[in-house]
Order: sequence, then structure tokens, then C-alpha cells
Amino acid sequence: MDFPVFMALLICALTIPGFGDMGSGKAQSCSDIRQFYNGKGFSLNGVPQSEISGEHLRICPQGYTCCTSVMEDSLSNLSRTEMEGLIRDAGRALQASLNGQYKVFDGYLLELLNRSEGFLQQSYPPALGSLYTQNTRVFSDLYTELRRYYRGSNVNIEEALNEFWARLLERMFKGANGRYLIGDDYLECVSKQSETLRPFGDTPRDLKLKVTRTFVAARSFVQGLVISGEVVRKVSQVPLSPECMRAIMKMTYCPHCRGVASARPCANYCANVLKGCLANQADLDTEWRNLADAMLQVSNRFEGVSSVDVVFLSLPTHISEAITTMMDNIDTFNNKVFQACGNPREGGTSSTGLEEVKRRGKVTVEDSPTSAARLEKLVSDVSRRLRDMQPYWVSLPSTLCSDRVATRAQADKCWNGMARARYLPGVMGDGLASQINNPEVEIDITKPDMTIRQQIMQLKIMTNRLKNAFNGNDVDFQDTSDDISGSGSGMCTEENCPRGPRLMAPSTDRPKVYAYPPENKKVVKASADHNLPSIALYLLSLVMLLLRR
Repeated sequence: MDFPVFMALLICALTIPGFGDMGSGKAQSCSDIRQFYNGKGFSLNGVPQSEISGEHLRICPQGYTCCTSVMEDSLSNLSRTEMEGLIRDAGRALQASLNGQYKVFDGYLLELLNRSEGFLQQSYPPALGSLYTQNTRVFSDLYTELRRYYRGSNVNIEEALNEFWARLLERMFKGANGRYLIGDDYLECVSKQSETLRPFGDTPRDLKLKVTRTFVAARSFVQGLVISGEVVRKVSQVPLSPECMRAIMKMTYCPHCRGVASARPCANYCANVLKGCLANQADLDTEWRNLADAMLQVSNRFEGVSSVDVVFLSLPTHISEAITTMMDNIDTFNNKVFQACGNPREGGTSSTGLEEVKRRGKVTVEDSPTSAARLEKLVSDVSRRLRDMQPYWVSLPSTLCSDRVATRAQADKCWNGMARARYLPGVMGDGLASQINNPEVEIDITKPDMTIRQQIMQLKIMTNRLKNAFNGNDVDFQDTSDDISGSGSGMCTEENCPRGPRLMAPSTDRPKVYAYPPENKKVVKASADHNLPSIALYLLSLVMLLLRR
């Protein structure tokens, strides 16, 4: 036999077995994947009974397979739906935790306000008599404004307090000088004199400082819980990219198509897939941690002598002390006002009996011993939850991989995206910029997800407000109040949730850059036991043999 003929026959002998390495020469049955595919709710129409060649596959390795192109598409869509569901479920769990903390904390703060007002309504009538019963609106309006401020309405708390003291001064001055006809012009003069005469002593100034700091901290803190929950909700709804969908399919269901359904994904392989899919989400990490740190700082304002429970519950006592101070010095105050504003014209009614207030004891309130302990526990619980949630976005890939990957003992028999074998590439870093060389997910790092960028901006805004609140500076929440449920019931539901302000970022469109060529343009090797024959080489060998003859 001539040497060329011998070589041609040798080449044919080497290539022909690859046509269907089945051991026995028979194609393997597809009964397992047919059962699996049907169990997922898909029709068995067109599903092969035994393995077929896989040149038609666009995602899975193109070796012998039990999957048609229709099956590959169906399983790809299913893998995307399932993964997006897992991401939303993880987000719902965190959101539910934040929502629970918000409801408990918000309910406690409102309870303190209600207790404070209830004590005032109960203790003032016997202590102040007609001074309170004839002016209940003055006191109730103060608590109404405090609640509105806490709820995020556009209320200036200092102005609300100033308005309360001005109205109280007006009513008390009229009550103490009932025999005079006192008009609005005269009361305006009295108000100007009060700035220097300070009829209520130091209480208005001291109370303004305590109330402002406490309410600013309380409002910003609960708002931080709401905003963080809303960020989780919105980011968890961001759909996966087509490139991510391909990678998820390849990791999840391509083993079934390859006949190795029992092979679980290699741990590092799964990590790279999900780090690539959740790269934009990981970019939330810095601002997410900053928000949690700022909230932990603000929570420190809820402890000590200026804690929220002490300030809220001591309001009636402080107001009573201010009233007592004015009544003790009413004669001196009247004389100085008359000197500055002139004697008012007589002709009013008789005195309203304010003299009896001087004989009554001042209003005091003693907090129950359980309030401080309860607040301490609330702050401790929410602080612990804030610390626990800090690594959420960068740990999400490992969280989602934890229940699906192979163990270390299976490192040589896990699914690496091509076959049951060890996964060699290293694990990528966190965030979009770290994915430029991700071997599993094609990502254009020049095009960040704009929904997530908007939420990063929301986190920055909220963090700055919390920092201002920690320093005692009032902050305006008007532009984010749309994100709060008006009923104060906590975070909105997915079905009925008002939208926050849109934050537009500059366009970053650039030519798309790939660290690796698109997967559908790659030449993919199949595993040794399912290689397709080299048709071209086989035909060439036959041609050489015939020519020799």
C-alpha cells in the first residue's frame, strides 16, 4: 500500500470514532432530559428521543446533545426568570427587614408624641383651668405641626415653635389684662417687646434647640430606613442583560443539554457569572455603606439626656414651666409693655381668673421606667440590622451561589461551562470596572445601568441629609416625600408605589468594548467523549484515497 493511501486511512480511523463516541456506537437516550423538560412545564413536541449533533446550539457547547434550538431558547428564558426571581426574593427579604424596623421605630416615635399630647390634655385643665380650656387649639396645633414635620411635610420646626409661643403670649396677655381692649396693633407691639423681655424665660430657646435636634434626627433616621428599602426594591427589579442571560443559561441548564445534569457549577465559575451579572449592583456598595454609617451616627442622638423619649415626653413640663414663669412675672411684664406700647384703652370684660394659675402647682411628667429600656432595645436592634446589611450588594453573588455550587470535594467534577472538569480562571473583583476581563459575561464597562446610578445618587442625597441631621441642621425632605407612604404605613408596595424624582445622568455612550469576542463567534471545543467529527478532514482523506486509485 502506498504511503499516501496509508496516511489517508489512518486519518479516517482517527476521525471516525469521534462521530459518536458512545462506546457501543449507539446514541444515548434523552429520557432524563425529556422528563426534566416536561417537568418544567414545556411540551415534548420536537424533543429528541436520543442525542443529536449540536451545531445548532448558540449558548451551550456544540457537542452531542438532547437539546434543540427551541429547547435552548425555552430553558434560557426560564433560567433568566428564575434568577431574576431569586434576586427579587433576596431584595424582598432585606426590604421586609427594613420595613419592619421602620414600622416599629416609627410607631414608637408616634406613640411618644401621642403620650406627650395625652398627658398635656389630661394634666393641664386642673393645673391651668380656663387658660387651657379656652385655648386648647393653641396646644393641639403645636402637636399637629410637630407630627407634620416628622412625617416629612414642608414645615419649618423653628417657625412652628415660634408661632406657638407667639399665640400663647397673645392669649395669656389678653387673659391677664381682660379689662382692656387690646387690638392687633397693640399685640404686635407686645410681640416685639417680648423679644427683649423674654416673658417665658429661657424655656423657648432651650426647647427650640432640643426639639429641633431631636425631631431632625428622628425624621431623617426613619426617612433613611424608607429610602434604603426603596433602593433595594428598585434595584432588585432591574432586569438581567442579554449577555447575563446567556451566562446564566450556560451555567444552569447547559449541563442538562450535555447529559451531565448531576454536575453542579464550580464555585468560582458561579462567582464569576454572578459577579458579572450583578456588577452594576455591586457599585452601590460604597454609598450603601456610607448610608448605614450615617444612620448609625444619627441613632446615637436617641440616647442620653436629650434622647427622643425624654424630649417628647417632657414637652408638657417645659411648656408649663414657661407659663409659670410668665405668670410669676406678669406684673413686671405688663408695666414694661405699657411703658413701651402705651396704656391700652379700658372697656374689656373682667379678668379671666388667671390669678388662680399662680396658686396651682406646675405640671410635671415622670416617664415610665420601661420607656428608656424600650428605646434602647429599638436602637440596638436597628443598629445591628444596619451593620448586617452593609455588605449586602457585594455579597449577593456568593449568597445566590451558595445553594447551587459544587463542594470543594467535587472541584474536579463540577460544571465549568464546557464540561465536567476543574474551573481554572480566577474570581473577578466586585463592581463594573472589575469585570473588564470576566471570562463568563461580556460587559461594556462604559455603559453603567442608569436605574442603578439614580439609586446611587439617592443614597448620596440621603447620606448628606443624615450628616446634616447629626450636626443638628434642619433638612428639607420635600423632594423625596413622594417615596413615603402618605398614611405613614411604611414602604409602598410594588403594585402601587409612587415614583421618586428622576435623576438624569450624562450620556456615556461609547463604542462597545469586549474583553473577549462574543460567545456566538467563538470556536468552542466539546468534551472528548462527545466530539463531532472533522467533516472537512474526513472528506479530504477520502479524496486523496480516490485520487491515488
